[in-house]
Amino acid sequence: MAQDKLHFQVPAKTKTWSMAFMAIGAVAAIAGWLFDKTEHHQYWWANLLICAFFFFAISIGAMFFYAVQYAAEVAWTAQLKRIFEAMFAYVPVGIGIVILVLLAGQFHVHHLYHWMDPEVVNPDSPSYDAIIANKMPFLSSWFFWLRVIMYAATFIIFGRLFRKWSLMEDENPSVDLHLKQYRRGALFLVFFAVFSSTIAWDWLMSIDTHWYSTMYGWYIFSGMWVTCMIFATLFLLWLKQKGYYSKVNDSHIHDMGKWVFAVSMLWSYLWFCQYMLIWYSDIPEEVTYFKERYDHYMTGMWAIFACNFAIPFYVLIARDAKRNVKFLWRVGVIIFITHFLDLYMAVIPGTVHGHLEWGLGEHGHHITFAWWFEIGMFLGFLGLFIMVVTNALSKARLIPVNHPYLNESENHHI
Repeated sequence: MAQDKLHFQVPAKTKTWSMAFMAIGAVAAIAGWLFDKTEHHQYWWANLLICAFFFFAISIGAMFFYAVQYAAEVAWTAQLKRIFEAMFAYVPVGIGIVILVLLAGQFHVHHLYHWMDPEVVNPDSPSYDAIIANKMPFLSSWFFWLRVIMYAATFIIFGRLFRKWSLMEDENPSVDLHLKQYRRGALFLVFFAVFSSTIAWDWLMSIDTHWYSTMYGWYIFSGMWVTCMIFATLFLLWLKQKGYYSKVNDSHIHDMGKWVFAVSMLWSYLWFCQYMLIWYSDIPEEVTYFKERYDHYMTGMWAIFACNFAIPFYVLIARDAKRNVKFLWRVGVIIFITHFLDLYMAVIPGTVHGHLEWGLGEHGHHITFAWWFEIGMFLGFLGLFIMVVTNALSKARLIPVNHPYLNESENHHI
């Protein structure tokens, strides 16, 4: 097309597929609840946590990348900024669902976080756990929920401010608005540097309460970053297929592919270093995390690592491959799914262990139904995420026409 379309219109098929995925997810959730025989429906709640956190992580990963572009005064992404704004429009929805899971745990509807049980910190109780009791200054209810409120407030407020200033710039060209985003972007990165790790500790690492890793926050952060970049890349390619972003050229696609490749390698490095250091030191309180996964999920654990490292490394290492739309689609879809499975591997072993009456564990039964339940819930959240993102993208001009770096972005060549 000779001209960029200034406004995105959500295709009717996209709306239909999003609604269909959400309906599948709702049916899967209901069926999963009815057939889950684990105590307190642990398996059902664990899958809800996985899906809720996965897509929430993509949205805050988009906000992180958006802030980095402003703080670093990056020009080539200027015309792509609305994609990331649309992605972090999901933040209020995502964190709301995560908080629902956390509230259910606080009121003992499920026991994903067994440190929430007051009996484990009661010295007079037969369930008393000295290790967990020693961690309660950090995991105490008031401090835990204070952090949750801080996370929600920070991400929602910054997301709304970024969006507000961006739309204002469309109507009133102003360098001051750009500089405001530049300064606030840098400030957001300070909060994100802390919260990206503490969220991982609070919502994921505390599932395996006896275990800890100083690299865990970085490992989870790299996972959310790479899945964000994968979704943004695939979303951009889809938009170009629909006739949008005609001024996005091979150099832009190449740079998006480089981010997917680079952050995939960062994730691989952190995953392997965390494993290697724990395996080499062989300290009992550290190896518990991997022992559970070795005993019941070893094949899946290594297969997920191999896919998330080897496929992007061998396919995307070449320059031409990062510009090849077919390669990016295939690699992107595969590692998007396997990063979801990586989060699955971070949650399931510590919540239901290997002793399922049904499930994906190697000791599980009725495994076919478990797969359908898990896939259905994933599709439901994917449909919800796509609906929120596409609706947000349609609410404003697709191209930020008054961005000071727009011309440089449109003439980006490498």
